[in-house]
Amino acid sequence: MRNECFLDTNVLIYAAAGRQDEPEKYRVAEEIVRTANFCLSCQVLAEFYVNVVRKPMRPPPPDEIDRWIAHLQSFPVAPIDADLVRAGIAISRRFEIGYWDAAIIAAAEFLDAGVLYTEDLNHDQRYGSVRVVNPFKQH
Repeated sequence: MRNECFLDTNVLIYAAAGRQDEPEKYRVAEEIVRTANFCLSCQVLAEFYVNVVRKPMRPPPPDEIDRWIAHLQSFPVAPIDADLVRAGIAISRRFEIGYWDAAIIAAAEFLDAGVLYTEDLNHDQRYGSVRVVNPFKQH
């Protein structure tokens, strides 16, 4: 079954802790997390933890972060293995983008997600079978 979308770390951070720092992005991200059939990767889970404890003005308390991690891992999560690393390297070279972004694209492809929600790559650009959508971009 195809996953509707793959969520990048920034979308999750806005949903978990953006209410005060970025209220409009919080609203959009919270709606996506609440309603979408999404997937993510172990890389995104790790980045979420590292960044949600240090980036927001008011980071969520540890028990709330634990609830977020438990919730997120209930969705399909791509493991990081040697094949995913090699796919990320190939995507990085092919599209001349940084490895970490390419690894997220590789994970989205692995999980058969046709859309990647992120604000870190070019909106509406295709990277192989994955189309990037910046959900915060004003239409």
